[in-house]
This record gives sequence, structure tokens and C-alpha cells, in this order.
Amino acid sequence: MPNLPFPLSDDARDHFIAAALAEDIGSGDLTSSSVIPNEARLIATMRAREPMVLSGLPLACAIFKALDPDVGLQAMADDGTAHQAGSVLLRLNGRARALLSAERTALNLVQHLSGIATLTHRYVETIKGTGAVILDTRKTTPLLRRLEKYAVACGGGVNHRMGLYDAVMIKDNHIAVAGGIRPALEAARAAGHDDCQVECDTLDQVDEALAAGAGSLLLDNMAPDLLRRAVARIKGRVPTEASGGVRLETVRAIAESGVDRISIGRLTQSAPAIDIGLDFEQGGTPIMKDHEE
Repeated sequence: MPNLPFPLSDDARDHFIAAALAEDIGSGDLTSSSVIPNEARLIATMRAREPMVLSGLPLACAIFKALDPDVGLQAMADDGTAHQAGSVLLRLNGRARALLSAERTALNLVQHLSGIATLTHRYVETIKGTGAVILDTRKTTPLLRRLEKYAVACGGGVNHRMGLYDAVMIKDNHIAVAGGIRPALEAARAAGHDDCQVECDTLDQVDEALAAGAGSLLLDNMAPDLLRRAVARIKGRVPTEASGGVRLETVRAIAESGVDRISIGRLTQSAPAIDIGLDFEQGGTPIMKDHEE
């Protein structure tokens, strides 16, 4: 799924990068400024060190360019593409101090986002052929949501609502405070929201939500057998979404219950970072490996 549109505007990207670099560099990179001659140049190669789906390479390129506007960059891969260990992702040639100062911030982000993309891809592949799709949730790192949801899309998943502002999802606590599913839906419609999703934990709640006019149902923490019964009861009248405790070893059975969508918080909340290295070279000979594990 190459050539996905990057989720940040140029201004938002630049603001994010400036804050990220300021956090790491602060008043200056003491080691590089002390050890590396100002005129020194390095060639560097970014490589995958394990099988992965790439996400975040445009951001990494922008980080290197922020510290060395004249850096030579040659992207060898697109976000959303799968790679084996040893694959070259990026080649760059620029000022040594700048590349060393940018290295950790660039790697941290591309490793994190690629981890999300890779885990999402595993879920997507696991349910292949069932007709269900994998969705993300709002369980994201504060201030990284758009990037993390972009990484989900790189892995073949589908983005759920971006935040509280773009869809009405009536969950258990809303239902409890509003006094029930019907009062909650009636209040939402009175506020001008007709297509509302309702969380259901039981078949009785499924019946109540359907009768009250829910636009879609979130079937929460239901075992596959109960999901099948719920799907049979709904009979395709509204879209269905399964959620709650979904894991790689259980997602296939959940998908085979007949639900339309499966939302998984761990895509963005628990994905391990991918091992990606940046090898620095001089005159074609490697002189430095990724030095912070």
C-alpha cells in the first residue's frame, strides 16, 4: 500500500520536528560538537534488521533535513511496503554532526510507527478472506495520534474516528449516566446526530439498541459464540464491530463470527518498536553502527 498521503501538513510536521529535536538536543549536542570536526561528512544507510512494514520514512527524512538542509536523501522504499531483514530503506549523505544529532529522533519515530504498521499487517493477514476489516481506536499516544493512525493505514488497517469530535459513540458510561440506551440515543438525535454507534455487552442490549434506532453496534468483549448469535440477531440491519481483548490468536475466530469490523487498541497501544539501524560510512566503509540500543 505505497504512496499513502502523509497525515501532517508541512507546518504541522515542521512544528512537531522542531519540538522533538529540541527535546533531545536542548542547548546543543555536546558529544558531536566536541568529537566530530565541523567539516566532516558521512554517508549513512538505514536498514531493516527484522521483517517489517515501513511507516514514517518521510518524517525521518524531514528530521535529517531540518538539521542539514543540504543533506542528500535517497528513499529506497515507500511507507506501507513490506521488507525483510537487511533491506535498505534510506541512503543519506550530509554533515556528520547534523546526521549524528538527528539520528536518534529519526530512528525512534520510524521504529515506533513501523512497529504499529507491522503489527497491524499481522492482524490483517490473520483474518484474510473473512470479509472483516481491522480498525484502530483512540488508544494512542497523546500528540502522536495522526501519525499512529497513519501507521495503522500503512499496515492495511482502517482508521476509526479520529477523536471525540467526528463521530458519536455511546459507550457503557454514557448509557449509565443518560439512564439507558434509548434516552442516550434520543438525546444524541435531539442534538442533531442521527448516525450513532452504541456499545452493547449483551444480546438484550443489542435488541434495545436496534429498537431505539442505533446506526451501528459495538459488540464489546463478546466471545465468538456470542458474537455469532448477535450477528444472527442483527441480520445485517446495521454494521457490526467487535472489540475488547482482541489478540492475534483470537482475531480469526472473532472475524469468522460474521462481524463487519474489529477494533483493536493494542495496534497503537502495545506494538513493539521495529529494529531499524542506521549505519554510517566514510569512503564506503562502515565506521559506526546505531549506538543507542
